[in-house]
Amino acid sequence: MDHSKQVLVVDDSRVSRLMAHQFILSKHAGWQITEAATGEEALEKVKALDPYLILLDVNMPGMGGVATAEQLRALYPQTHIFLVTANVQNAIRNRASELKVGFMEKPITEVRIHQLIDTLEA
Repeated sequence: MDHSKQVLVVDDSRVSRLMAHQFILSKHAGWQITEAATGEEALEKVKALDPYLILLDVNMPGMGGVATAEQLRALYPQTHIFLVTANVQNAIRNRASELKVGFMEKPITEVRIHQLIDTLEA
């Protein structure tokens, strides 16, 4: 049985959000996906959720993914949070580690999303 879990996908790119949404549901059709286009929108929408997983784009207008991750980590210490970026720099990886959040490279692919979910369920 596929237990319903809540996922928040945060990316200013509508295409990236839709792809992540589709790839998550291809693995777990019963999961509930909420999308946000900005860090500010994510912080507002997450109030109504009990998120199992949050995927955050690093580079967004307004509040970026790292700043959003800082706030979300404080609010949800047990939630799986991943920074997602094509800007693969050690500084971002190190900051993710400091915040105790994961890191996933873009482009978002079905294989990468499934691997990420598999590591959470292992």
